Amino acid sequence: MIGYFTRTGLALLLLSLYLSADAQAGEVRMIAGQVSELFVDDGGPKSGGSGLPVVFINSASGAGTQWAAQLEYLRQSRRAIAIDLRGHGRSSMPTNGDFAIASMADDIRAVADQLRLDRFVLVGHSMGGFVAIAYAGGHPDRVAGLFLLDPASDGRMMPAEQAAGLMAALRSEAYQPTIEGYWDSIIGSPRKEVRDQLMADLRHTPRETVTGTLEELLSFDPVTPLRRYAGPKCTLITLFNETPASLQNLVPDLPSEKIDSTGHWPQMEMPDAVNERLGSFLATLAI
Repeated sequence: MIGYFTRTGLALLLLSLYLSADAQAGEVRMIAGQVSELFVDDGGPKSGGSGLPVVFINSASGAGTQWAAQLEYLRQSRRAIAIDLRGHGRSSMPTNGDFAIASMADDIRAVADQLRLDRFVLVGHSMGGFVAIAYAGGHPDRVAGLFLLDPASDGRMMPAEQAAGLMAALRSEAYQPTIEGYWDSIIGSPRKEVRDQLMADLRHTPRETVTGTLEELLSFDPVTPLRRYAGPKCTLITLFNETPASLQNLVPDLPSEKIDSTGHWPQMEMPDAVNERLGSFLATLAI
């Protein structure tokens, strides 16, 4: 009899661990956007959770896998979804070659519509922060909160000669050393496995995606849609985001906090610190 209950208890424990791991791993699927097949990682409780869903948006040359620690953290109690934007990660290239920020914001709309997300929280990193801003500014009724992780600076403030030189280098035979040198400078000095993943993600991303998104960052206006979105918002920045062109300096009512001792990907380098601040932001939302 003791052996029976021991085996039964063990089976129930293993089953609960399996279900928990399965929820955290998420269900992966391809969702049809207007010009691309979008890879989506959707996990956590779809009903009965502790808050509205959270949707994560990747940076230039990034992918949903860069949010692994945040997905695992949130999926213990709520639904969390990571989108690979067009031409990134496991999403297909756009059939029309369009990498406009406003067009990539439509990828969020396509996913939200097909997953039937009425309201949700948006989290965007770097270039993904611009995409999240563009969506929130155009659909403020659907965005319950906007969390920007080291968002890109306003590229329109870069001197024209410097911007032209950068794009010329990226379109030349010097593309690989130029882009890898720049990435190396903003990665900082994280753990080897983090650095290796970031460089692998960069090399996996098609050149057309990288040059297309970076060119868009030089012309997109993030200030107007960010001011238009009146909902709860905040930005968590690193030392790379302390310039006159940084969003917290252009939009004074944008709450900002700095996280030290990290490069441009703090969600991978210092996941616990990012999770804590994201959790604190979510706790402030009236949802």
